Amino acid sequence: MEGTKVDKCSVYVEGQKEADRFKWIESEKAGCDLGEYAIRRWVKDHWCGYLRARWLEHLNGMKFWVELDRGDFGLLQRSFKDQIVLLDRILDRLKDGQENLDVIIWALDWEIPMDTVIGILEALDINSRRLSHRFES
Repeated sequence: MEGTKVDKCSVYVEGQKEADRFKWIESEKAGCDLGEYAIRRWVKDHWCGYLRARWLEHLNGMKFWVELDRGDFGLLQRSFKDQIVLLDRILDRLKDGQENLDVIIWALDWEIPMDTVIGILEALDINSRRLSHRFES
């Protein structure tokens, strides 16, 4: 991470580009400009997953997203070195859109030590990392 140039990006600017691409594709399929309807549909159907993916890039130190917490950048490279397999399993679930409770239930089912799971979930703190969209059509 040190000495490596990292892209600084905006979740909102890049999100708007994604929403515009979605609008264009859906409008082409429909044969007319779907306008704000398509943008609202992208937000409803894709914003949370898009934001979760950007947050994971930020945590991994791949891209610096300016709207996300500076202290979270590269957190996964600095922490959990002795729990990398468990961390990967938890991140897989979060990437799939699961929430803390889903991860806890999974850990209980597999009899994984809860103090370790809770420690990782607290450090990741996904519930405080949510941003609302702010797109215009």
